[in-house]
Amino acid sequence: MREKTIFEKIIDREISAEIVYEDNDFIAFLSIDPRAPGHTLVVPKLWCHWVWDHPDTSAYFKVVKMLALALRKAYNTELVRSSIYGEEIPHAHVHVYPNVIDDTMKDLAKHAEMISKALI
Repeated sequence: MREKTIFEKIIDREISAEIVYEDNDFIAFLSIDPRAPGHTLVVPKLWCHWVWDHPDTSAYFKVVKMLALALRKAYNTELVRSSIYGEEIPHAHVHVYPNVIDDTMKDLAKHAEMISKALI
């Protein structure tokens, strides 16, 4: 049997995270190892190892785009970067982060609030 990933534990609220978005199929939360302020991970609730294995990549990337646009607004920047990995945690996830430098990156709650407000 496959062991639960850290992302599944976040989805199941066994581990806390700064959640910036959630719906029935996806969850987005701040990275604990950010490359930039507001660095967000977009994760499907349905487990699949790779992004390309998700049954509805169109819906997945609709959420990724929504978060990217919120990051643009929250951080007042045009450039939002994204990357897709999967080796470090065997659960599909997309990294989305604004191209900004900020020395307050440690204040995850502040950044989560900024992003959540930009989604509205």
